[in-house]
Amino acid sequence: MINTYFKKYDSTVKYLYSLQKHGIKLGLANISELMDILGNPHNSFYSVHVAGTNGKGSTSSALASILMESGFKVGLFTSPHLVSFTERIRINNLRISESEVIEVASRVHDSMAGRELNPTFFEFVTAMAFYYFAQNKVEWAVIETGMGGRLDATNVILPQASIITNISLEHCEFLGRNISDIAFEKAGIIKPETPVITSSKIPEAVNMLRDIAFSRNSKIHVYDKDFKGTLLFMDDKQTTFDYQGNKDLKDLKISLSGKYQLYNACMAIRACEILREKGFSISDDSIKSGLMNVSIEGRLEWVSKSPPVLVDGAHNPDAAQALSDSVKTLFPDKKIILIAGIMDDKDIRGILAPLIRISESIILTKPKYERSALPEKLYNHVMDFKDINAPVMIAPSVNEALELAKKLCREDSIILVTGSFYTAGEVKEIFGCSGVLSDLREGFRVGS
Repeated sequence: MINTYFKKYDSTVKYLYSLQKHGIKLGLANISELMDILGNPHNSFYSVHVAGTNGKGSTSSALASILMESGFKVGLFTSPHLVSFTERIRINNLRISESEVIEVASRVHDSMAGRELNPTFFEFVTAMAFYYFAQNKVEWAVIETGMGGRLDATNVILPQASIITNISLEHCEFLGRNISDIAFEKAGIIKPETPVITSSKIPEAVNMLRDIAFSRNSKIHVYDKDFKGTLLFMDDKQTTFDYQGNKDLKDLKISLSGKYQLYNACMAIRACEILREKGFSISDDSIKSGLMNVSIEGRLEWVSKSPPVLVDGAHNPDAAQALSDSVKTLFPDKKIILIAGIMDDKDIRGILAPLIRISESIILTKPKYERSALPEKLYNHVMDFKDINAPVMIAPSVNEALELAKKLCREDSIILVTGSFYTAGEVKEIFGCSGVLSDLREGFRVGS
């Protein structure tokens, strides 16, 4: 029976967002107790665990798509969402429905009755995802961490393989002040005798991952050493590449754009090779079709062609640099009108540096979220760059920034919206992309 507090989707989502009052608590005590009282749903399916600074969502989506093409029923748990909460939990790429959100949230809430449990937003939603997957009898689940790894709520699973995409400075107040500390936290998802894959290129990060993998008798697979890809072609719709691993796969295409998608796709393929060695049936054809059918929002995504508006959730310096490189490669003759909205606790200068250098016009704004940096603060950072000649404007809201960008737009222009998943999501909402407005108003997307 559905709890009276969970009669409508809007009120259910509001309850979930209200759990942010418990802040971010890294640790496995709450989620372990939740799993126990829910019947340990996380033990009912095979899984692959994905951590890292950037590329988690794309890698997870690519792997889930390949597994689905292989005939498996596949759950996918990712964060953050751009517009609607339902984006976070999917089975065979179909989002959890609003009625199912109500039902599952009610079930998890009621299971805590009489217990002194105060789960955070992410702990509660992780429990929802695992319970939902178990109830729907998924065979595989691809699980993306929220933050870090070692003490992340998702780390109760015992996966068949772990993926750690790349590692750079992020969430330093929680994960540590240097690359080695952060690598140690992310390496916490490496389980004993369980293979781990990484595309990290920073020696101190790779060394930390290698040491921890060795201590747990887990084989580590490192990009450019044990497997690699060769970029053949890229446009604004897909990336074409060759793969070299246990066997060579030629002329593969992933329906995502960006140089960094080469690494994400290759890690997904390497995971499939590992699963094959464990006896799971995944054909080359499934890999090819899975990559072609993958879809993920907020990564070099067109939300409008007239005017041309491209959104990307780049919210740290590495992601911003990768975005800048991809835009220069894809659109060498286009004039970029940049709309940037960034969270106050991010490396604002590091995010802006590569983006403003490819922009003809710069519009600084603030998405509807309390953690957003004021446009005036962004402006002061931009003014520190003495070599910037592009006009710099301030717009109080994302909607006003978009209207200003439309006025500046010419035939050879592209409006690029980035700096945060909040900013990208708000533009998607403005253009009528799927989602519930109340989700956006609440404005809570852990991990962005």
